[in-house]
Formats: sequence, C-alpha cells, structure tokens
Amino acid sequence: MKTGLMCGVAFFLGAAPLFAQAAPSHFDAARIAGHIETLSSDAFEGRGPATPGEDKTIAYLSQKMGEAGLVPAGDPKADGTRAWTQDVPLLRSENVGTPAITLTEGGSTKALTQGEEIAVRAPLDGTNAIDIRNVPLVFVGYGVTAPEKKWDDFKGVDVRGKLIVVLVNDPDFETGQGDFGGKAMTYYGRWTYKYEEAARRGAVGTLIVHESKPASYEWATVKNSNTNAMFDIVRENPKASHAPVEAWIQRDLAVQLFRASGLDFDGAKKAAQSRSFRPMPLNATLSIDLKATSGTIVSHNVVGRVIGSTKPDETLIYSAHWDHLGVGAPDAKGDKIYNGALDNASGTAALIEMGRAFATGPRPQRSVVFLAVTAEEKGLLGSEYYATHPLYPLATTVGAINMDGIQMLGVARNFSILGSAKLGLLDDLIAEGAKVGRTFTPEAHPENGGFFRSDHFTMAKQGVPAISFEAGNDLVDGGTARGEALVAEYTKNRYHQPADEWDPKTDLSGAVQDLDLLYTLGERLANSREWPQWSADSEFRAARDQTASARK
Repeated sequence: MKTGLMCGVAFFLGAAPLFAQAAPSHFDAARIAGHIETLSSDAFEGRGPATPGEDKTIAYLSQKMGEAGLVPAGDPKADGTRAWTQDVPLLRSENVGTPAITLTEGGSTKALTQGEEIAVRAPLDGTNAIDIRNVPLVFVGYGVTAPEKKWDDFKGVDVRGKLIVVLVNDPDFETGQGDFGGKAMTYYGRWTYKYEEAARRGAVGTLIVHESKPASYEWATVKNSNTNAMFDIVRENPKASHAPVEAWIQRDLAVQLFRASGLDFDGAKKAAQSRSFRPMPLNATLSIDLKATSGTIVSHNVVGRVIGSTKPDETLIYSAHWDHLGVGAPDAKGDKIYNGALDNASGTAALIEMGRAFATGPRPQRSVVFLAVTAEEKGLLGSEYYATHPLYPLATTVGAINMDGIQMLGVARNFSILGSAKLGLLDDLIAEGAKVGRTFTPEAHPENGGFFRSDHFTMAKQGVPAISFEAGNDLVDGGTARGEALVAEYTKNRYHQPADEWDPKTDLSGAVQDLDLLYTLGERLANSREWPQWSADSEFRAARDQTASARK
C-alpha cells in the first residue's frame, strides 16, 4: 500500500443528504472487519511470501473465495479444472548475519551500522555475497537519463567500478516546476528506476539519499523494507537489472560525505535540479562484506472468478495484494510481526467481499476475475508476473481496478485514484460517483509517486486500462485538516511498521460506500460493450492499440 487516506462519500450542503444511496449496500462492514482482523492477526505472521504466513493466507483466501461463490481461476490442472492459485516463481535473497560496512572519507575510516546510517539490500544480481573494497563514490544528482527531456545527469562520466550517490524523487520536486511534471513524480523519480539505471551503466551500485518529504515516508520504512528478505522475478540475466549494491543512506550521512569532499549537500542538491548539472566525485570510498542465501522459491497469486453469461472470454479484473513484510526487526516495544492491517489486509478483505457481491448478484455478461497478488511489497512482483503471464488474455481484459488499502476512517467527501493518468476507466468512475452524489479529487500528493507503487501499474505497462482507487482525505468528521493529519500520523508511526494492526474500533462506513461505488463501476463495465481506453497522449496508449483487433 502507498500511504494516502482511504476515502468515502461526498455530501451536499444545505438540506441535501450526506450522500445519495441508489440502493441498499452490497457490503457488510462486519464481514469486512472479520477478514481484516483474521488476516492481520499474529497467527498469519505478517503474511510474508514463502513463509508459513503465506501458506495460511493462501488457504484462507481460497476457502473464503469459495464460500463467497467464486470458482477457482488459477493455473489449469491436468483434469481440465483450475487451481485457486497461480504459481509465481521468484528469486529470494536474504542477508546472513550482520554485514560489515566501512566508510572512508578524508583519510578516516568509520563503521556504518546496517539499518541505522545505511540499509543495504540482499543482492538480487544472482550472487550470494557483496564483497567490495574501497569503491569510490560519485554524486550523480537524481541519476536520470531522459533523452526526450534533453536531460542527462551522467554527462558521459563512466561509473563502472563506482558507487553512484543519487537523490530520491525528480529534479522538479523541490521547486514544483520543470521538465518532470512539477510536483507529480515521474518514473524517473522512483528508486526502482535509479537502481535499474545503475545496472544499465555497469556501476557497482547505488546509494539513494533518504529524505522523508521527497521519499514520502520515514527512515523506519526504508529500514524495514530493505533489510529483510528481497525478492525479484526470475530473470535470465539478473545482472542486467541489478547492480551488486542497492542501498539507501540517511541524509545526515550524506551531509557528512559531502562536507568531507569540500561540498555543501544543499548546494549540490540545488545544482542537481538544473539540466547543466555535472557529476561530482566524492572524497570517499565504501567497503561492504555481506553474505546472503538465495534461491528460487514459488509464491502464489490467488484467483477467483465469476464466469460471464454471454461474453465469458472478456474479463474485468479486481485486484489487491495479500502480502506484507512478515516477521522482521523488532520495534521499540519488541513487536516483530508486521501485521499489515491497512496495508493490505483491508484491500484483500474488500476483494473477497467484492467477489461475493458479484457471485450472489445478477450474473454479469462478461467474466469478472478477483486477483489477490503476492510480493507487492517486494516490487509489484505478483502482479508483474500475472501481467506478463496472464491467465486470461490481456487484449480482451476490459480493465483492472486495484484496491491497495480501503477507507478505515469513516465517511469522506471525496475519492481519488493514484496518479494523474487520463483514461476512460476514470471517466466511468467519476460518472458512477456523480450518480450518488460523490465527487472526485485529483490525488492529494502526486509527488509520492503512488501511480508507480501499486499493482495496477504492471497492468498499465501492458496497455490494460488500470486504476488504483484511493479514498479521499476530506473527512466528514474534521475535513482535510484532520484527514491530512491522520495520513501523516499513519505514515510516520505505522506504515510498514509492526504498529499497523487491527483496531476493533475502526469505522468502516466509508469503506462500504467506496466498495458500493467500485461495484457499480464494475457492473457497468461487465454488462456493456464498452472498452475503456487511455488518453491519446498516454504512454500506455500504444501498447493497448496493438491489440485493438482482438476487441469487437
């Protein structure tokens, strides 16, 4: 889940009701709460992929999807039926023991503590160790190569044999103006891009400087997400996608590094926001001795389906990720289980109940698939596997509606989606909302890059019209001031931390309203001949157009 408040319904001023409900709800808050409470309980051990927690989660989802009336829709079996699951082979790598990390700057050497000044990920380049000695560091700004924007942070500098130090987010983040969409993050701002660019250039690796605002989360999130087991899809040549070292460093350490090189960190960051920026060698080297275990494991997507009455080969997808961070480093209270109640037991609960609504309601003309994906927290891997190994053809997939967290704060006046993409699927969502007096608000924090951080993105890359629903921040009880304050509190104190636990006092009334809206959107699409499309200037339009002949 990518932090942002889950949303509810709009209301009208004056004598009008808080919202216009066209029909009784299809959803039961108590049933949703029961799923969240179970999936986020300590018994499920944080739902880490390839752990006993996964086994319990897969069993629970398969059982509850069946009880809801769905049919198994995963991998085909020898007898012609389908399993509840889709096998997802993944590379798993985990650090063994405590890595030895030393930094030499200005002639002095100091040890760095894993998880404190630095967070070094277990290697995903196909090796079982990181063994580097006195590798030089070079600051390359935001680490962006964007020919279409006439932007190159490397300026021909050969970074082979070096560690690159980069800033998180885009060059526009600080000013809100420029070639990269202003405050709205582009893919160039994502840490995944920065690691990929280092691998493309043959660098030893990347050190991303963490700052809370441009990253949109605190250091605790970085530590908890990058010092446990790492996963990737199984690649023929992993070194082409991953350099040996993929790490984050604290801002204070970066300031120290720059000072030892006679540089001012803030001044260097300002320079990096210009097209004329040139790489800056740092008077520092880094050594890392890290051991890891790695191997291929098989995780699972869970897939249920309602088969369409007249167009069964045309598919609408609802998705949510079932995984979280599992068992990890203890917090200040000694709690080691990362329960992930909001992120994303809540979206998984919504997926089960959305399946129930379609299975017990009028049979749709098109098929509807309910896809619970694995390893979202490891880089959208389960959804990427489905998007590149679809069980049902993407050419005739109407669209994908993703639920990464649901409203757990009561009713709100607005709703949104992650990112600012323009597509017919969003137009349909806005139209359905208007019918019941609900209003759409563009994403409150596009600078967080949420569009690239949730499972709909992997579908979009294949051309499928896809959105990740985001609830609103303008709460009926307290407005945007309270909404924004609660976002900040969750991000700081609970996001990717053991404290993301179920609270029985949680108000799910807004979640029920949201799910009714998403149900009516799906019902509209599943009972029509509509094929939503990306806007003409969308980067995903070309991929969709390539399969146009399959849609009639």
